[in-house]
Amino acid sequence: MAEIIDMPKLSDTMSVGTLVKWNVKEGQEVAFGDILGEVETDKATMELSCTVPGTVLKIYVAAGTQLPVGAPILAVGKKGEKVPEPDAPAPKEAPKVTAPPIPETTGIACVPPAPAGGSAPVRTASDGSRAKVSPYARRMAEKAALNAASLAGTGPGGRVVARDVAAAAVLPAAPSGPVNVTVPPPSDGKGVQPDGDLAVGGMRQTIARRLLESKVTVPHFYLEVDVDAAPLMAMRESINRRLAEAEGKDALKLSVNDFILKASAEALRQVPAVNCSWAGTSIRQHGAVHLSFGVALDDGLVTPVIRDAHAKSLREIATDAKALISKARSKKLTPAEMSGSTFTVTNLGMFGVSGFFGIINVPNAAILSVGATLKKPVVDAHDRIVVGQRMTLGLSGDHRVIDGATAAQFLQALKKSLEEPTAMLI
Repeated sequence: MAEIIDMPKLSDTMSVGTLVKWNVKEGQEVAFGDILGEVETDKATMELSCTVPGTVLKIYVAAGTQLPVGAPILAVGKKGEKVPEPDAPAPKEAPKVTAPPIPETTGIACVPPAPAGGSAPVRTASDGSRAKVSPYARRMAEKAALNAASLAGTGPGGRVVARDVAAAAVLPAAPSGPVNVTVPPPSDGKGVQPDGDLAVGGMRQTIARRLLESKVTVPHFYLEVDVDAAPLMAMRESINRRLAEAEGKDALKLSVNDFILKASAEALRQVPAVNCSWAGTSIRQHGAVHLSFGVALDDGLVTPVIRDAHAKSLREIATDAKALISKARSKKLTPAEMSGSTFTVTNLGMFGVSGFFGIINVPNAAILSVGATLKKPVVDAHDRIVVGQRMTLGLSGDHRVIDGATAAQFLQALKKSLEEPTAMLI
């Protein structure tokens, strides 16, 4: 008997998926484990494996269709068997996005904006008294484009506090229509690209939602330190040369990021207070170091996780990182390989960026941002100005979990490990 295969739930948070492409066509024989197509979830693009061998009798949805979990996508059965009708009609293919006329209203203004002075008005209670808004809650509201004066306060005496703003900002109503982004057309009639709206995939929507949640609800603070990268660069070159001599063309080649990841694991071992998460009414201490690191893809940034990095050698971390990068670029990462991290490293040094601060990857307590290694004039131990190699590291911390002194101790440990890199080999 023919069976209908539905859109599977490929991650814990997945509610809809986009059928990116089909690898099969109607009438084709398929076996157990064959790759039927690719589905974009809220976290990654994943392969759809065949669980019912037979003949593809009917493909209900076209490539590019977004549909909910459980919706029928194709039928498999014996050749010549009657094609079953799905319980519900298959969703129509999403229309190609063009540049529709943009209305004058934005569709996102839920409360009156703050006055020109920059601060939100003070809410007036029913008895005519002026309700209170904490300064931090007011700043949070301004960043989230909310009017703190319109919110119900849960603090002492009805005071509007940070959690009230967070509750209003984390789950905002989705805009019902296009946002007003009207701009004049190019005066020369050419421009750099044709005007139009680009469809936002599930991954980009998830990135936008999580970054907004992190930036609005997590009190970020920032620290920065310069590292003498000359010893690290010299040791990396020496190790890679020896590996190439010993193992030939297939030798492992260590990247700067491999050393950063190893040094981060060692620094977290020394300052475990950074390897924590905010748990609402408590701070959760993590016994293991699970390092996530950013990998840039065409449709967004993914953060695969190196498990138990505290127990792995430099070579093991490098091997794991390269395998995860390869899977990320071929869109083969599983949700399990992108979740459960305790600390995140993001590196833009390969693009020549000298320094920056990342947004915390919740529920991590901090994220390390790595800049490029640049040649700069420095003062040596003999007070001479010489050419040095400097790398700037930025740390964004969650002030609910860690304080400035703790974060500074972590950066000190990290700096020492990178400036004395031979210790990583022990």
